[in-house]
Amino acid sequence: MSRSTGIRIDGVTRRYGDGRESVLALDGVDLHLPDQSFTALIGASGCGKSTLLRLLGDLDAPTTGSVSIDGEPPAALRRSGRIGVAFQDPSLLPWRSVRRNIALTLEAAGRRVDWGRIDDLIALVGLQGFERARPSQLSGGMRQRVSIARALALQPTLLLMDEPFGALDELLRMTMNVELQRIWLEQRATAVMVTHSVAEAVFLADRVVVMGARPGRVVDVLDIDFARPRTPDLLQSPAFHARSAEVSAALHAAVAPGMAGDATGESAA
Repeated sequence: MSRSTGIRIDGVTRRYGDGRESVLALDGVDLHLPDQSFTALIGASGCGKSTLLRLLGDLDAPTTGSVSIDGEPPAALRRSGRIGVAFQDPSLLPWRSVRRNIALTLEAAGRRVDWGRIDDLIALVGLQGFERARPSQLSGGMRQRVSIARALALQPTLLLMDEPFGALDELLRMTMNVELQRIWLEQRATAVMVTHSVAEAVFLADRVVVMGARPGRVVDVLDIDFARPRTPDLLQSPAFHARSAEVSAALHAAVAPGMAGDATGESAA
C-alpha cells in the first residue's frame, strides 16, 4: 500500500468538559490537504480554527477521529522536530538577540546550533544587519520575521501559523504576505494558516477552508489557482475580486446561523 502524503483529518470531533457544561468545539471534520500545499483556515470566532491547528501541532488531541501527516500522527512529527509554529504574538525572549532567539528552537530540541543555518534563515527573512538586535529594537513586522525564521529552524515538513500578521497594519501586513509567500516557495513545507482576512487567505493559499461555528465544522473548501509567485498587483485584478467575493459569500453563509451566539462574545476556540 502506498504511503499517504499530506494532511488527513478524518471524522474529527473535539469536546471540552463533561456533561451539560461541555462544549463541542469541532464536529465531524474531514479534510485532505496535499503535501507541500498552502491552506488558509477562515471563519468566525468560535469556529474551531485554532483548535484544528492545535490538533495538527500535537498541542491537543481529538476526542474522536484521527489526524495524520504523511501517514504519521502529529506526535511523531513533533518529537522529531518536523513541526514549525508561528503565532500572532512572536513571544521572543527580550534578552536574546535575533540570532539567539532563532537558535532557541534548536536548543530546546537538544540539537547542535548550526550558526551558518541561522544566518541563512536571517537572510531568508530579510533581517541581515539585525543579527545582534534585541526584540525591543525591532518593528512589529521584523519581530514576526524572527518568529517565522525560528519556526523554520528545524526544517519542518509542517508549518502552522495562527494569525501571524493579525496585529500589523494593512500595508505592513501585505508586505509580510508577499515575504511569507517567498519564504514558503523556497522552503516548501506543508503550510496551514489561520486568518480572519479574506484577502490574505486568497492571496496566500492554494485552498481556503471555510469553517462554521457551534460546533466547528468545514462548510466549504475553495481552490485558489492563481499562478505563483503572486504579486500585490493581483489584488487589483477582477479575478482576485471575484474569488474573494466567493470566499466572502461562503463565509457569510457559514456565519449567519451562529450570529446570535457571536453577539454574546462566546467562543469555543
